[in-house]
Amino acid sequence: MSVEKELFLKYLGQTTHHPMGIEISHAKGCFLFDQEGEKYYDLMSGFSVSNVGHGNRSVIEAITKQSERYLYTMVYGAVIQSPQVRYAEALINLLPDPLEQVFFANSGTEAVEGALKLAKRATGRTELVTFRNSYHGSTQGALSVMGNEAHKTAFRPLLPDVRILEFNNPDDLTRISNRTAAVIIEPIQGEAGIRVPEPGYLQSLRARCDETGTLLIFDEVQTGFGRTGTLFYLQQAEVIPDILVLAKALGGGMPLGAFIASRELMSMLTHHPSLGHLTTFGGHPVSCAAGMAALNFILQEELDRKAQEKSEMFKNLLHHPAIKEIRGAGLFMGIKLASTHQVDRFLKASLNEGMLFDYFLFCDDAIRVAPPLIISDEEVKDLSARILRALDQSI
Repeated sequence: MSVEKELFLKYLGQTTHHPMGIEISHAKGCFLFDQEGEKYYDLMSGFSVSNVGHGNRSVIEAITKQSERYLYTMVYGAVIQSPQVRYAEALINLLPDPLEQVFFANSGTEAVEGALKLAKRATGRTELVTFRNSYHGSTQGALSVMGNEAHKTAFRPLLPDVRILEFNNPDDLTRISNRTAAVIIEPIQGEAGIRVPEPGYLQSLRARCDETGTLLIFDEVQTGFGRTGTLFYLQQAEVIPDILVLAKALGGGMPLGAFIASRELMSMLTHHPSLGHLTTFGGHPVSCAAGMAALNFILQEELDRKAQEKSEMFKNLLHHPAIKEIRGAGLFMGIKLASTHQVDRFLKASLNEGMLFDYFLFCDDAIRVAPPLIISDEEVKDLSARILRALDQSI
């Protein structure tokens, strides 16, 4: 065991007894490099953080430039900071009405907390509706609307009045009522193994929310910023939520989250009480500068369109008897295998093939394919060949 790994296990709070444990030396493009110089394809992108690739020069230059101007100045919302203002303007110009104002946070789970508070404040209702095997973060409120009891039970009591529906079951939508403050949904479920909504399902959900006066929250933390083949998945779904939650790629590799709503809704946080939602570091100017640079890079390079093209390449190349199904949209894919045992064997073989994968939280028979959106045609072909070799070893 290296000294660094020993210190890692000794001094850092752990999330599991079996961390991946690879000591990263540096990262570039679609690759992570360890201390021995071995390089690995990054098939997770930090769970959809590194959409523009590792070491993106535009992002690094934006970070450097802003760092020289100023770092932290004042608690969020107290003074005008140009990186926040300009990034919010850019986001709103890309989103449909009535998504008009941005509230920046530090992370996805914090943005979810803000969105849930806003929904309850605006409606005066208490019930929250979520979906089985959904994931929205690990803080108390976000954990309350997680759709998997095994990850929640040790931390109860959590928020009361949470109702869990079955994703893609239109009959369940009748359980949304005039008691429901908000429905929070990942338009594509991530940790459930990349579950895509059936045609018309999100439209039916939107209609039921309108019937009952319920706010609809889209959690696009993983699906945003070109990952699914459009800048935001709501464009493909042709459904506009009342509140949109963003994070992960929002910061271009820096910590940043946001919830976005109409000006009327967002104003609810300014009175009764005032300062209805606060954050010290949310919308940090360096994170906003990095996010703006990443967004511009995505738009200039048309990475959303290219994500769809690369997805089709993967699907054309990944033919193997071990593959039962490929789910997803763009470069947000889940490959279903026959069993958990086969997934375990594949993940071990993938390291020898120079690939880093990880498990889904709530789906043990699938593997995640979500590389940086900058992946080239040649890298797709090379990566596909490596995946097929690892699958040969998993049978």
